[in-house]
Amino acid sequence: MPTDLLLPQTADRDTTELGVRAEELGYDGLWLGELWGTSAVVRLTDIAARTDEVALGTAIVNVFSRTPAVLAMTAATLDRVSDGRFRLGVGTSTEKAVEDLHGADWDDPNPVRRAHETIELTRAFLGDEGRVDYEGEIFEVRDFPSLDADVPVYHAALGEANRRVVARLCDGWIPHNVPFPDLDENFAYIRDRMEAAGRDASVDVAPYVPAAVSDDPAEARDVIRGHVAYYVGNGRGYQRAVGQRFPDAADAVAEAWREGDRDVAAARVTDEMVAALGVAGTPAQAREQFAAVADIDCVTRPMVTIPSNAPDEIAERTIEELAPSNRE
Repeated sequence: MPTDLLLPQTADRDTTELGVRAEELGYDGLWLGELWGTSAVVRLTDIAARTDEVALGTAIVNVFSRTPAVLAMTAATLDRVSDGRFRLGVGTSTEKAVEDLHGADWDDPNPVRRAHETIELTRAFLGDEGRVDYEGEIFEVRDFPSLDADVPVYHAALGEANRRVVARLCDGWIPHNVPFPDLDENFAYIRDRMEAAGRDASVDVAPYVPAAVSDDPAEARDVIRGHVAYYVGNGRGYQRAVGQRFPDAADAVAEAWREGDRDVAAARVTDEMVAALGVAGTPAQAREQFAAVADIDCVTRPMVTIPSNAPDEIAERTIEELAPSNRE
């Protein structure tokens, strides 16, 4: 099974050099997120020029800040410069990022509809059906040629409505903050909707696997606590995803975060939540936990994910210890 890495992005770390090192360590795919400060597209272009075989992808770019035409041009271009190694991962992001950073309207008409139309139209532009015409609630396009670029499209869907978008349109699913024991059930919903729609296709399942390796297991677990608290506190969708298994705890974490007490929020992330939402411990413990996630029936591309709150030493050790070359 492939093992992918979601590259951390911080001001004091050279992401390109880290990507080159990750390919040397045997990672099969490298993904980059994009929130603020660094363009995932520009960075991935640099990594594409410095690597040879490793797959590359966005995990994720949001569906509000780029039009489907821009997404399609970007994906087709990155696919060309990487010799066919690119995967386009998109998602709705959060209301906070969409409204307060990008100045877009989260409810115009709703995030799921925007994701559906963006993915549908982007795929049409990337296809080989000649000229594209499209009429939706959000986008209307007239008479532009398709790009004939074979780029897989992944969607970071959490709720049922967004997972129906995966079932209808996508090549891959990127779940984040879906508790690992619930992944099979959540993916079964996608598979059922595919069958109901008569769609015969395979869908990659590439979950974020937040990970922290340290000789002190408690220190590693605290990194995962901070990661979970950040997402549960910042996004209602993340809160609901965690809440499907930990409803009371997710509410308590979100309440503390939104009241501005981030330390309390992290402390409310229980050990059971850490075990269901991340990989944390000594190198041997973390490898065993990661293998258990990789063995989940629906999982095809587990993605080692370095929490943004991880100290540099833990981040670098986690990437080394969970690399395929060190797990054989």
